[in-house]
Amino acid sequence: MDIRAGIIVLALFAVIGAYLSIRAAIKSMQFARRLTFHSLRRRHNANAWQLLLLALSLFACAYWLPFYGEPLIYDFFPPSPTPSLTPTITLTPTITLTPTITLVPSLTPTPSVSDTPTLTVTPFLPVAIEALFAGQVTPNPDAVFTSIQFSTEFDGLNPVDPQTVFELPIESMYGGFDYNNTTPGVQWTALWYRNGELICFETKPWDGGTGGIGGYTECSDPMDGWQAGSYEVQIFMGYEWKVVGRFSVLDNLSTPTP
Repeated sequence: MDIRAGIIVLALFAVIGAYLSIRAAIKSMQFARRLTFHSLRRRHNANAWQLLLLALSLFACAYWLPFYGEPLIYDFFPPSPTPSLTPTITLTPTITLTPTITLVPSLTPTPSVSDTPTLTVTPFLPVAIEALFAGQVTPNPDAVFTSIQFSTEFDGLNPVDPQTVFELPIESMYGGFDYNNTTPGVQWTALWYRNGELICFETKPWDGGTGGIGGYTECSDPMDGWQAGSYEVQIFMGYEWKVVGRFSVLDNLSTPTP
């Protein structure tokens, strides 16, 4: 490869790098718009602007290399003539054998019905929540939680009169559970969803011991307040999903909302 070809290759790499930086910046800006927390959104926007500046620098480099970089390199490495080789003999094949019989593949039976598996959505931690982790993220694989029981009151050990259907108005909601084989210091997270939208969460290092009763998660001030709808609570230890509980909130118990 001569100097000119190398300059062209470097310019192409600069253009490709600029294109990839612009794509990454756009994705970062789009992701920032979906974030609820201002600090995380500002951080992603700052990263996007840095990527855009990098893309502009790469475009400038791609423009500078062919027009100004090549003459500058020739000042330090003057080009020298290179003899070109001329072939003296060109070999021409005399006979090309053509097969006379072409085998036709046999038919392969195709099933008339193809079963398509249905998708099962597995609970997962949003990236914005993972950014708040302060404890260990590797839980005891034998850690277990009982099913979550919901109530608007908690006596310190158990939810009072747990239900699965509640009526507005609501001030606070508690989700109680028992646990075993948990490891203190491992990050645990509770996510509260209404109709698939995150409205409340808590995440902190586990401080409830290795086993016992009276564990709970609380939501007192959900986003947009308590409204009628279907609610779901997901509990994680580290990045590992442990248990899910569901309940419904209605405007009036006598006229349920579909």
